[in-house]
Amino acid sequence: MKKPLLDVIFASEKRKNALLLLQEGPMQMKAILTCLGTTRQALLPQMRMLEDHYLIFHYEDTYELTSIGKLIADQMAPLVSTLNVLDNDLDYWGTHNLDFIPPHLLEGLHDLCSCKVVTPSIMEIYDVNKEFFECSRRSKSLTLGVTFLYPNFPEIYGEWIKSVEHLTFIASKDLFERIKLNYSNEFTKYIDTGKFDFFVYNNKMDFVSFGHNDHCSFFRLLLKTGEYDNKQLICCSSSAIKWNISLSDYYLKDSTPITELQPKP
Repeated sequence: MKKPLLDVIFASEKRKNALLLLQEGPMQMKAILTCLGTTRQALLPQMRMLEDHYLIFHYEDTYELTSIGKLIADQMAPLVSTLNVLDNDLDYWGTHNLDFIPPHLLEGLHDLCSCKVVTPSIMEIYDVNKEFFECSRRSKSLTLGVTFLYPNFPEIYGEWIKSVEHLTFIASKDLFERIKLNYSNEFTKYIDTGKFDFFVYNNKMDFVSFGHNDHCSFFRLLLKTGEYDNKQLICCSSSAIKWNISLSDYYLKDSTPITELQPKP
């Protein structure tokens, strides 16, 4: 009697991982055992179950996905990757507001792999993340979506503008009003360098900040209650950077470019 496919796939780590592994193409048993870090004796019963349910077939000592197996593995991979991202720190993801993420990128949350949650000390709460700061100094480009300014922002932005070839700055409407009132001279200097593209997002920003450079992505999210949280998320995979680039493009689409500010007398 056949088992439900959900049980066949997810009730065993070995079966699940074997399916995902064979998504890369046919493999000999020896290579499968090496990749999964197991023994032939432990794996063979699991492979037989996958064969009995028409998910894989084998010839001699080589295993391959069936058409049904390929269909299922292609659907499984994003789900498993998403679960891995969330399992990395489920409390963080479960308590923070993700509504600022558009649906097509929320579906691609699995791209945010190699992420770590950073909790700064009390002395560092109002400081820029050191890893992101240094990575930005070593990058050609830098993009920021922000709703606030660090207390020492002239020093931080000054260093970045000296180092990068191009900096894209997306500010919330409230932050833009504050900049016009208090920091127009500083931002006029940034714009005049020709390396600083200033935008104002026309809608609500339900996050603290995000950014990406050539090496990593960075996020400060609000709690679901709307309260500020000092925890930071930094992701240093190429897929996370591409995901953040798409997020930036989404916000830029509804942003207004600012080419000049009225300097304070």
